Amino acid sequence: MCFDYGFGPFRWVCCSGSPNDLVSTDKIAHDILHELSLNAPEEIKQQLKDNIKWIKEAGKNKMVVGSQARILYADAEGRTKIAAAFNKAIAEGKIGPVVLGRDHHDVSGTDSPYRETSNIYDGSAFTADMAVQNFVGDSFRGATWVSLHNGGGVGWGEVINGGFGMLLDGSADADRRLRSMLHWDVNNGIARRSWARNKEAMFAAKRAMESEPKLKVTLPNIVDDRLLDNLF
Repeated sequence: MCFDYGFGPFRWVCCSGSPNDLVSTDKIAHDILHELSLNAPEEIKQQLKDNIKWIKEAGKNKMVVGSQARILYADAEGRTKIAAAFNKAIAEGKIGPVVLGRDHHDVSGTDSPYRETSNIYDGSAFTADMAVQNFVGDSFRGATWVSLHNGGGVGWGEVINGGFGMLLDGSADADRRLRSMLHWDVNNGIARRSWARNKEAMFAAKRAMESEPKLKVTLPNIVDDRLLDNLF
């Protein structure tokens, strides 16, 4: 994925347990992704198309086991808009409460090996600093609960990750918290990958700063390989 390159899927659970609520949240997510795709830069159009196709057809796959839950990939803007729309629908009595969640955070945790998102090559792949920052930042910015744990997507002993849960109850406070926390949760990971000189993450960091002037991410200086060639 170009925009955030695999920062961990966006999950939600319909607390009512009603299949109708899951259908409603699927439609909300689909409509927002479609709207975002209309003016998206070329670098992320295919990703949006893939996610739109997934959420449009998710119900046909009969993947629900137990709780009425869904998984989806989206960037910071997409996640925030989807969550805000969920909260609005809850406030209007159209659906019941929804819990947002994520068990692992590929981009700001240690680099998960053996996954398609493993792409940290600057020697920092095994550091857990950003996982701790993600965990603490989510707690300060309004998550209902947080976790700092071993594993997540690849198994025990492989990675350190921060997870969160956030209850959307239709309140103005939930709207405030979701905007603050989801923005941090995603962009913390983007910054971490950008510092490791991941091209897709640098693209995403620049785009995030353009949309939010208060966000300041130090971008790496890329060495010109031609200079290295001249040394030998």
